[in-house]
Amino acid sequence: MATIVFVHAHPDDEASQTSGTMARAAADGHRVIVVYATNGDHGSSPDDLGEHTLADRRRAEAEASAATVGTHRIVWLGHRDSGMHGWETNHAEGALWGADAAAVARAVADVCDEEDADAVVGYDWHGGYGHPDHLMVHRVARHAVELAARRPRYLEVSLNRDRLRRLMALAAEQGMLPDEEAWDVDAPADDGNPVGTPEAELHWAVDVGDVIETKRAALACHASQEDAARLLSLPEEGFALMMGVEHYLEPGRAPGMVEGWPFG
Repeated sequence: MATIVFVHAHPDDEASQTSGTMARAAADGHRVIVVYATNGDHGSSPDDLGEHTLADRRRAEAEASAATVGTHRIVWLGHRDSGMHGWETNHAEGALWGADAAAVARAVADVCDEEDADAVVGYDWHGGYGHPDHLMVHRVARHAVELAARRPRYLEVSLNRDRLRRLMALAAEQGMLPDEEAWDVDAPADDGNPVGTPEAELHWAVDVGDVIETKRAALACHASQEDAARLLSLPEEGFALMMGVEHYLEPGRAPGMVEGWPFG
């Protein structure tokens, strides 16, 4: 059995991006660790926080998601959410974007060493859509693998841009998606690049259809966040179609996308 460390930028990123793979791994007996680089304190702020902070809420949501998925350990690196490109929060004290990338990578490598990790999952080169914290997670996860005492296998979660384009076209054809909600996956995202990765450059397509209800439940744990709520508003069939496959790059692997399970 393997120990797999998933490195994410914010609480809820694990639910939307890798919770299906995490749930499958946990069910198969693998040890699943999730590392959150930030506390997500610049996410959507619900009206019912009361005396609690948004960071408190998001920590509790992450713990609930972990219990749903079967995650064995959560690690918080303690940085603040940097917000989107150009926000003043990019340069706020404690924001991940302004942190020492080498020090953050060392912290992730320490987790890998403590766990004797077999694999680490980070983000693609632009973090899927260019969010500053996602860009930093790409850098630090990749560097952490190099720093770890026993160099783990390294994968990067990404969106399949071509599949998303096909799904958007299908949804439009069937009237499932109002024009104002249509998503142009080829338009510039937060960093000026289109979202995700072309299908020809991906290495793994992981079918998580068998655990799609777990993935939806994990996302529901983060329902305070507008992005999660938007995905949860999809009908079950649409959710399964949109979220039922998770895609990964594996740097150094020969070209070609394999529909299968990366972890043996």
